[in-house]
Amino acid sequence: MKIVTFNIRVDCGNDGIYNFCYRRDLVLEKILKEQPDILCFQEVMPNVAVWLRENLRDYYVIGCGRDRQLRDEQTTIAYRWDRLNLMRMETYWLSETPMVPASRYPDQSICPRVCTEAVFEEMETGLVFRVANTHLDHEGPGARIQGLRQIMTHLAEAEFFPQAPVILTGDMNAEPDSREMAVMKDYPAFTNAAEGIGVTYHGFHRDDAACSIDYIFISGGLRCESVEKWTDERDGIPLSDHYPVCAEVYR
Repeated sequence: MKIVTFNIRVDCGNDGIYNFCYRRDLVLEKILKEQPDILCFQEVMPNVAVWLRENLRDYYVIGCGRDRQLRDEQTTIAYRWDRLNLMRMETYWLSETPMVPASRYPDQSICPRVCTEAVFEEMETGLVFRVANTHLDHEGPGARIQGLRQIMTHLAEAEFFPQAPVILTGDMNAEPDSREMAVMKDYPAFTNAAEGIGVTYHGFHRDDAACSIDYIFISGGLRCESVEKWTDERDGIPLSDHYPVCAEVYR
């Protein structure tokens, strides 16, 4: 299976030549060319979610917004309907009250954070596996640690196909050698398929410090055959302010 984690950049109309309306044709062209089985997006605004549903004809698109009205940003999952059967899906908030929309940890930014989790069956092989897609807080290191631990605990306590392999994707807003990502050392069954991928956030080549903060973790006997960054540009305009990361995994 080909899995992609893709921070598509929040569409607030303040990026000038990098606004989503100038990138979307290249985004669609790249997706149609690569034909990934699963795309795990971050920073998907409601209008972009509509665009994904209208244009990704070979995919079903699932997820909901993070605020009280289920609007604002989503951690959207798009999956190929001809290959995968959705068995279960849920969204929960990274907080002490995960079933309360817009809830947050005390030391978090004003932005609620969510995890979109889905269980799929690969119809050709019968393989059942779980995907969790998230976007950790951009301000609070403590909130990132709490959020990641919450996700890992939630995965470990799954009752529906508890032994199913797991693919964990997302923009973790933390470098591989950070305190936050050290949480993953407590879960040796998980392998970072994006290890060594290098810079994933470039900030449209502005003054932002380039960093490696986008991940694809796999477990349950899944192996990574290859991994790459999507560095495509057109007229100097890239797909996003992050390089999407694409991993081919097998069992």
